Amino acid sequence: MPEVKDPSDGVQIDLISGDRMEGMTGMEKIRMILDGVRDGNIVILEQGLTPDEESKLIEVTMTEITPADPEDFNGIEIETYPRGETNGGLFSRLMGKEEASKLTVIGPANQIETLHKDETLISALVSRK
Repeated sequence: MPEVKDPSDGVQIDLISGDRMEGMTGMEKIRMILDGVRDGNIVILEQGLTPDEESKLIEVTMTEITPADPEDFNGIEIETYPRGETNGGLFSRLMGKEEASKLTVIGPANQIETLHKDETLISALVSRK
């Protein structure tokens, strides 16, 4: 992903299409996301992650946080919401057929603060650090 030349220029937002992520493994997606967030970028996924991928993202993030140097990497903030009505109901979700059509916003924990979240909107305050 291209990088912002000067961090004082603003906050870089990477909008990643579902097509780009379609052929990737779960770990490739997680690595791409964490590499972007470590660079101070906000990553927005058009189609989100599966629940297993989200769990693995959080797990990998926790292993990369260094308590001795909190300035190095202090974690992520992640918010997800469905983009539309999911197909099916509780039974479909229990059978593992949950629709993955959702938008996910991921950013450095020290730069993104969720102000509001509901079924149709995520409002976030993004700082330069």
